[in-house]
Amino acid sequence: MALLIFDLDGTLIDSRLDLAHAVNATRKHLNRDDISHELIYSYVGNGAPVLIQRAMGPGASEAEVETALEFFLDYYREHAVDYTVLYPGVFESLTQLHAAGVTLALLTNKPVGITNFILRHFGISDMMFRVYGGNSFPEKKPDPVGIRTIQAEAAAAGGIADTETWMVGDSIVDIQTARNAGVRSCGVTYGFQPETFALLPPDVVVDRLEEFADRFLSR
Repeated sequence: MALLIFDLDGTLIDSRLDLAHAVNATRKHLNRDDISHELIYSYVGNGAPVLIQRAMGPGASEAEVETALEFFLDYYREHAVDYTVLYPGVFESLTQLHAAGVTLALLTNKPVGITNFILRHFGISDMMFRVYGGNSFPEKKPDPVGIRTIQAEAAAAGGIADTETWMVGDSIVDIQTARNAGVRSCGVTYGFQPETFALLPPDVVVDRLEEFADRFLSR
């Protein structure tokens, strides 16, 4: 059987509004004005430390960024699912793939504790063989350590070859991670940064996750 590794933000969940609110709450805490939601969305994908570094701007001191990151994580833990929703068809697609015996895993640059809370909230945590976040390894995506770790653990559990592994995501970060790990990639166009696929095209591009699930199961 195959191993499908999913990104979280922009792939399974639309978390844009909660992230934007958390970033602007953080800026307000540090006596800064709000910035646009669209700008915040463009900062998402490389983990909370990079998001906050970008959101605070080049004039922020190291101490301010550290304070901002601590506040952001505390605030976001309390508001991670205020407005966040699963994208249409995600629950059905994961359920269908899981029922067919496909091994599903999740690899995100979001902290793993918040990630697991969100997955439990939406009732999809039990479908995941492994869940790893941005603080699970010394390096975040696009470093291939997350994919390679999941592959090794899945192989030990059931014998899955590299050629049967896919990374599914919404930005160049996910596609580069797949390339670095030597696995195939699927890009979803409904997420945060599909325009970045022009820089590094995925093997497959879909407009809805059901398209990938149907294509994968009917091959």
